[in-house]
Amino acid sequence: MVPTIAIWIFCGLVVFIVFVIPSIRRIGPNQVGLVTKRFAVKKLTEDNPIAFKGEAGYQAMLLMPGWRWAFWIIYAVEKRPWVQVPAGEIGVVIAQVGKPLPIGAKSARYKPEFGNFTDLSVFVDNDGEKGVQRPVLPPGSLLPIHPIAFLVITRRIVYGVPVDPELQKLAQKSLTCESFGLRPEHLNVTVITSLQPEGEGKRTRDVIGVVTTLDGQPLTNNDIAGRLGGFGDIVQLEQEGATGQKLVEAVLASKNDQHNNYQDFQAFLDHGGKIGLQYDVLLYGAFNLNPFLVRVEIVPMLVVEQGEVAVIKAYVGLPTVDVSGESFKHGSIVTPGHRGIWQEPLRTGKYPINPHCYQAEIVPTAILTLNWAEASSAAHNLDQRLQSIEARSNEGFTFKIDLQVQIHVPDVKAPFVISKVKTMLNLVNEVLQAAVGNYFRQKLQGMPAIQFIEKRQEVQEAAFTYIKSQLSIYDVEIPGVFIQDVIFPAQLVEVLTNRAIAKQQIETYQMQKSAQDERIQTENAQGTADMQAELAKSKVGVDIKTNQALARKAEADGEATFIRETGTAKGAEVRAVGMARAEAYDAQVRALGQLPTAVVNAIIALSDSKNPIVPQVMAAGDASGMLNALAGTVTRRFLGSEPSPEAAGKPAPPSESQSAAHEAEKMTVPVAPALAKR
Repeated sequence: MVPTIAIWIFCGLVVFIVFVIPSIRRIGPNQVGLVTKRFAVKKLTEDNPIAFKGEAGYQAMLLMPGWRWAFWIIYAVEKRPWVQVPAGEIGVVIAQVGKPLPIGAKSARYKPEFGNFTDLSVFVDNDGEKGVQRPVLPPGSLLPIHPIAFLVITRRIVYGVPVDPELQKLAQKSLTCESFGLRPEHLNVTVITSLQPEGEGKRTRDVIGVVTTLDGQPLTNNDIAGRLGGFGDIVQLEQEGATGQKLVEAVLASKNDQHNNYQDFQAFLDHGGKIGLQYDVLLYGAFNLNPFLVRVEIVPMLVVEQGEVAVIKAYVGLPTVDVSGESFKHGSIVTPGHRGIWQEPLRTGKYPINPHCYQAEIVPTAILTLNWAEASSAAHNLDQRLQSIEARSNEGFTFKIDLQVQIHVPDVKAPFVISKVKTMLNLVNEVLQAAVGNYFRQKLQGMPAIQFIEKRQEVQEAAFTYIKSQLSIYDVEIPGVFIQDVIFPAQLVEVLTNRAIAKQQIETYQMQKSAQDERIQTENAQGTADMQAELAKSKVGVDIKTNQALARKAEADGEATFIRETGTAKGAEVRAVGMARAEAYDAQVRALGQLPTAVVNAIIALSDSKNPIVPQVMAAGDASGMLNALAGTVTRRFLGSEPSPEAAGKPAPPSESQSAAHEAEKMTVPVAPALAKR
């Protein structure tokens, strides 16, 4: 009995060691067991590498982590790692089982039942399709995905066993993402954030992501970009009478919420998404995008600064309908939402518009200064190609003129300006350059160089008027034109220098002469000041003498006037008295006769005379009686024996002239009748 028991025990140990122990499998915590059935009555179909009904080959069921049993004679078990997607990366799933893709399709249709592709039976039973699956595995995924049914491509590892012969050959060496036409960066999470330009101190650039899809129905109506729903919403707004800013906001509105920013590619297709360039762009954020289906190009965002507007040239949208009017002959101006130049410019702000769908021409609306000189403006680059203007005078002198021109484009006129000149650079380099250069060349050719220098201000004002009229055709305002500098030729500089030197010499001589004149005046003033006292004294003496002379002259004039007036009055009195006496004498003659009248008048004359008839002093001698009487009178006067008239209380005797006239009157009047009688 003992040997028999021992044999059975031995046989049992052999069976356990040979059959049981090899069939017990330990699957690690991050592993799955891929079961292969070595033989079976049923065989797999040619297009299906996995057995779902006990066929020989790879089995659909996986062995999960832990201790598992699989009879080794029938089943082979291969341990495979779980699919693990690191942070910041994505995993792309390629199905090797399921139905074939429809003709023209590049990715498999996805259903919510598929989940994360961990249940192979659900995938197959719900008509899962072979090929690239539209969803991707997000960062941090750790999934027990069937390694034969699905290949999972990550940045560093390709999970699964390829069934394609070509891929199998590659897998023998090294199967990587490049084997599927992807680069490692394609399997990173797409992150859109501001970019830091080269150089310190510069601000970051705002960017957006322009999306191109690689699956879907083709675009229609000659569109270059797909927009969900087309532009039907714009048509509806126009029918409601919307204009201006409301249309702009509707056109620029994003529909990314309908497909979670292209992360739900199946929703994108279900909402009518088309293959190719997409109208809606991606803003800042991190996105899990399938690199087989979505490609992203990072481009700058449209930023319109203060003092600028952006004129939009639309390459997508509704057909062109010109609203500029019949008088405008320089292209089409359209309302927002149509193809053409929008009549409504974009003002200060940031706009996430697709640069492949819209071209934005930045138009400064602040006053710009353009320099025709070696140095360009630091605020803009519009004048970087402008150089000093070269012109020739009529004598053949060549000038270089540094010029500044200020321009201003009103924001409401910006679309019309761009429609005429296409870009602001064209406005400066083609239009303004020609107008300015030709004007100064023609102006200088018609005048001498010296005249241009002397009339520089007039030339500048005329240039302002001319350029302003030329640019008004393009709806551009010209606030000012300024000649900054004129670079003269060497020969003319020499002539002008010599002339200036001669002029300075003349001015120097004139200044010296003026200095000498000032010195003379100063010395005269000093001498005058030194003699001021005597000068004042002599001046006072002159004034005194002048006043005395004037007084004497006035006194003489008064005396003469008195004498003249007195004589006139006396003469009138004498005439009046004489006439009266003549009339009296005439009456006496008629009454008495001539002789009696003469006697009477003689007696009256003697009685009126104050002289005594008999002299008071008698001078004896041999002389005649008359001489004696005269001598007595003179003697009386010298002796003072005759009392004065004042002492006697009598009026003073008249002057000599008056006495003589009076005596003559007395002597002649009495005689008059007698003489008349004779």
